[in-house]
Amino acid sequence: MNDIRRTILWVIFGFSMVLLWDQWQVHNGHKATFFPGPTAQTAAKTASQGAAAVPNSVPSASTTSTAGATNTVAANAVLAGATAPLPSSNGGAALVRRETIQVSTDVLKLSFDSEGGSLVRSEMLQHHAGPGHTGNFVLLDENADRVYVAQSGLIAPTAQTGAIFPTHKTVMALAPGPRSLANGQNELVLRFESPEVGGAKLIKTYTLQRGSYAIGVKHEVQNVGSTALAPQLYVQLVRDGNKPAGESSFYSTFTGPAVFTEAKKYQKIEFSDIEKNKADFEKTSPSGYVAMVQHYFASAWLLPNGLAREIFARKVDNNLYSVGMISSFEPIAPGTSKSISAQFFVGPQEEKKLDALYPGLELVKDYGWLTILSKPLYWLLDKLHTFIGNWGWSIVALVVLLKIAFYWLNAKAYSSMAKMKAINPRIMEMRERLKDKPQEMQQEMMKIYREEKVNPMGGCFPIMVQIPVFIALYWVLLSTVEMRNAPWVGWIHDLAAPDPFYILPLIMTASSMLQTALNPAPPDPMQAKMMWIMPLVFSVMFFFFPAGLVLYWITNNVLSIAQQWIINTRMGVPPQFNLPKF
Repeated sequence: MNDIRRTILWVIFGFSMVLLWDQWQVHNGHKATFFPGPTAQTAAKTASQGAAAVPNSVPSASTTSTAGATNTVAANAVLAGATAPLPSSNGGAALVRRETIQVSTDVLKLSFDSEGGSLVRSEMLQHHAGPGHTGNFVLLDENADRVYVAQSGLIAPTAQTGAIFPTHKTVMALAPGPRSLANGQNELVLRFESPEVGGAKLIKTYTLQRGSYAIGVKHEVQNVGSTALAPQLYVQLVRDGNKPAGESSFYSTFTGPAVFTEAKKYQKIEFSDIEKNKADFEKTSPSGYVAMVQHYFASAWLLPNGLAREIFARKVDNNLYSVGMISSFEPIAPGTSKSISAQFFVGPQEEKKLDALYPGLELVKDYGWLTILSKPLYWLLDKLHTFIGNWGWSIVALVVLLKIAFYWLNAKAYSSMAKMKAINPRIMEMRERLKDKPQEMQQEMMKIYREEKVNPMGGCFPIMVQIPVFIALYWVLLSTVEMRNAPWVGWIHDLAAPDPFYILPLIMTASSMLQTALNPAPPDPMQAKMMWIMPLVFSVMFFFFPAGLVLYWITNNVLSIAQQWIINTRMGVPPQFNLPKF
């Protein structure tokens, strides 16, 4: 009877794991793995739909909804080629035609739209697009399939309802100057100037530095009218709610807006929460940033600390979402100007550079709830890479150090397993003899454990203690952008991509099976079968995991097998392979 109950429980457990995995995939925006439903329709967006709404009033803490500011929305986007008047020297009006301006440094190739001086495309010159794609990786973009842009402009404060200032929909003129960073040059400057709108001119100056993914953005407002002005600056990121192309179906990473403030620290915002007006984040702060995050890369608006800001996140269009900040200029008298200097980051999540750029910005590299363990593990991995010079061998070295650190815990676990293996023949004989007397069988089994001073759970606890550390290392390897396009040996040219020939996953499967064979076989036949089935089932996922992750598990398995073999031999329990009996 006990065997039947255990069999039923194992079947329920296995089926539940399949259902949970399937629903987890759906929850994270992927297609169902085992029980696919209808394919979700992806809304195509035209370039003209990519422009977000212009906020025309400052959201107050009392009127801001959870999804974002209660600002109204402006009309449709201006079509490419639209013109706007710019005052000329003779008092007439010269027409400024909308255009796309391309500039480049040693690490970035950027496209700016003269409508608002917005950044509409960013190409990473030192990061390949990834497996199955040609060219460089593109983060920001605006086309028929994708919208992801950075915008800024001016709005009137609540007290000046109806006032209009230059926004990201205002066509601006670009000052003459170089469009690429020349050899020996360390700085490239782009200066956009708007026409006069509401008595104000907005001058937006981008400063690009050699080797940097951080762009200085100075917003200067000139009062060319006859009355004092008090405009407000808004900066925002606008993105569609689709997952990045090529994201794996076997593991999921966060994609969406994020907010950081000193009071509440790092706050991720799901697109679905914005949709349902359930997004929870701090709405006002004297510090912090807003960002759009995805696997390996991020963009972020960074305002100076000490400058008061309103923070908003809202749905803009059918499948467009924005996250941004609003800050006030000091009153600007006629004939004078005031400015606010910001930074815009668009690039890879390189933890050390992010940490040096802005407080808390390194948190866009998301380790989840195990950040407290993951950060020191990454620090150690980075130090090892400094000495070794190869990320693959650095992973191997890190796992070796962790196994040394946990040697005595593992030794205790393997000693307990060795004792279990030593008494296993006696247990099996007893089970066969008392198979029709389950109650007596249980009593006899406990008696054997007491006599032999064996704790059947003694091999589990020491291993469970280590699980958080190895899960944290899993997230380090999954999140570290330095693994992209990083070779190891031979056929492994990208540790962030799956093994193209499946050699590492096959070795991983073999090592898992060998480790299972060295463990004592459970007395229950069904449990013994499940001990063999589960490693095979989970090994399938490793065929689609990044090679760096598979390398980590292989190293861990091989070291565990070696330590188990040594301990068994020392205890006089010759290593033997407990093959399955199906």
